[in-house]
Amino acid sequence: METKTHEIDVQPIRSQEQIKDMLWALDRHCSQRDYIMFLMGINTGLRVSDLLSLETHQILALRNKKQKKITVKEGKTKKQREINLHSIYAEVLKYAESNTSKYLFPSRKGDKPITKIQAYRQLQKAADFAGVESVGTHTMRKTFGYWLYKQTKDIALLQDILNHSKPSITLTYIGINQEEKDKVLDSFCLGL
Repeated sequence: METKTHEIDVQPIRSQEQIKDMLWALDRHCSQRDYIMFLMGINTGLRVSDLLSLETHQILALRNKKQKKITVKEGKTKKQREINLHSIYAEVLKYAESNTSKYLFPSRKGDKPITKIQAYRQLQKAADFAGVESVGTHTMRKTFGYWLYKQTKDIALLQDILNHSKPSITLTYIGINQEEKDKVLDSFCLGL
């Protein structure tokens, strides 16, 4: 059962190689559903609960639109958020076209989405195959944040996207504060 204690030490995936390994493991050892869930999670920064509530028609409806964006009402914040799928849309569409369920990430038990616990299990299974440590459902969102920050260095933009109240919360959430401290302290030495 997924608990808060599982998520405390969850980290972003800080290596492009490990991201590729996770995608490979999800595709090979889990399912296309799990692969697309992870792909969308690391490219949108949506919370897992918001990802799991997505419906197939939201993706299919974008087919003939120039802008590949969906609007999501975040469950935690109740705020509307526009999600840009442009860079991954072709792959997500291919999956959505083959999906017969109302939900984008359907459970095999009835016409409901998978649960957060099931998402966690699938991510853990893939992480075991890929040799990636400290993975949980927040890994997707944290990985998105980590890489967006690394590419843009725009903490205000990331804070806004993630709906955090302060930049310091965002930096801590994506593990930048600890990473920077470790980098400085690893080479800090007095008296030798």
